[in-house]
Amino acid sequence: MRKFLPLLLFFTLTQAMTSRAQGGFYLYSGQKQVEIPFEYINNFIIVTLNFNGALPLKFIFDTGAEHTILSKRQVTDLLRVPYERQFRVSGSDLKTDVIAYLVRNIRLDVPGKAVAPKQDVLVLQEDYFRFEEYAGVLVHGILSASIFSKFIIRINYQSRVITLYDRAAFKLRESGFVEIPMESFRNKLYLNTLLQVRADSTAPVKLLLDTGAGLPLLLFANTHPLVHPPANAIPSNIGMGLGGYLDGFTGRISSFDLGPFSQNNVVTYFQTLDTTQKLDHLNNRNGLIGNAVLERFQVIIDYQYSKMWLKPARNYHKDFTYDRSGLSIIASGLFFNTFVVQNVLPVSPAAQADIREGDVILRVGVRTANLLSLSDLQRVLQKKPGKKIKMLIERDGQRMKKTFVLRNLI
Repeated sequence: MRKFLPLLLFFTLTQAMTSRAQGGFYLYSGQKQVEIPFEYINNFIIVTLNFNGALPLKFIFDTGAEHTILSKRQVTDLLRVPYERQFRVSGSDLKTDVIAYLVRNIRLDVPGKAVAPKQDVLVLQEDYFRFEEYAGVLVHGILSASIFSKFIIRINYQSRVITLYDRAAFKLRESGFVEIPMESFRNKLYLNTLLQVRADSTAPVKLLLDTGAGLPLLLFANTHPLVHPPANAIPSNIGMGLGGYLDGFTGRISSFDLGPFSQNNVVTYFQTLDTTQKLDHLNNRNGLIGNAVLERFQVIIDYQYSKMWLKPARNYHKDFTYDRSGLSIIASGLFFNTFVVQNVLPVSPAAQADIREGDVILRVGVRTANLLSLSDLQRVLQKKPGKKIKMLIERDGQRMKKTFVLRNLI
């Protein structure tokens, strides 16, 4: 099971998408700052917005997305929103093309706080993400953080609040924040830093700041001679993006730096890029930083001047945890509380207990599975090594009891 799932988006769009200025959000009259609450589920920031004055929809807040995306086409069909033109979107495997449509002049509201009156949005022809399976909550799309780029943006993971500050009125009076220069490219921010896969080798890398990724760190294994999976990395399904599942490796790197702050023994996912494909949109980056690292700080972002401020939070020194069972689990059903085994890592505790792909989890210990959330279940499977897990599963109509003992896999 993957607690941290990368949501990776790569676009190959024509100039038509950017030929008209993006409107972005405005604060309601007289306000110098507003606080937008969010849900933080499975390491994803989920913001509720009113879509076209009609429907409250949930969006992933994503600094790694160039455009705002609606993944539920039935919404725009229901509202009879006209589709201006069609695009082919390159999936995260850089091979699979999926179809998206451009809609213009969409109104997005945070009621009483901020409004984007005329926003361009991409609508996916099909819901390629199936995001509910991995977050255990209904999500309608992705909100590009650059839609707030005229403001100073503060993300407080502990309070579950995004604060937008009017740029002219913003003054950073709070102590403890450290300014870190960033690089800007196509509405996204990048950190140039140093990384050590092993303690005896240091690589200069460029990493995308990506709040649309629930993992700590993803590295492209073939973009630098010193960026490669460590010897104890395990083959794994590293996530889901446009185009389907991404195969790669998961391991731990020695350390990497965010300005003066160093993170050690970091759970890291490794993907090998297809270098026969055109990779200009990657801006020569070596990977990305996701929420499982960023949540250890309070984060302030300034898109216009390409910089970020970080202040360590209470969980700054917390160990990075990883699943100790070998299970990848997805949520289904009306309330996303039916849990199905999506993948089992070979030679893992779950594999040795003969748990298989497609098994339905009915009970964990004494707790009925449908009373748990996906996050609850994942926390159980990340408990300390030596913890005995008892499960009741269903396979082909038959119920079976399974027992295994958690152990470190990486």
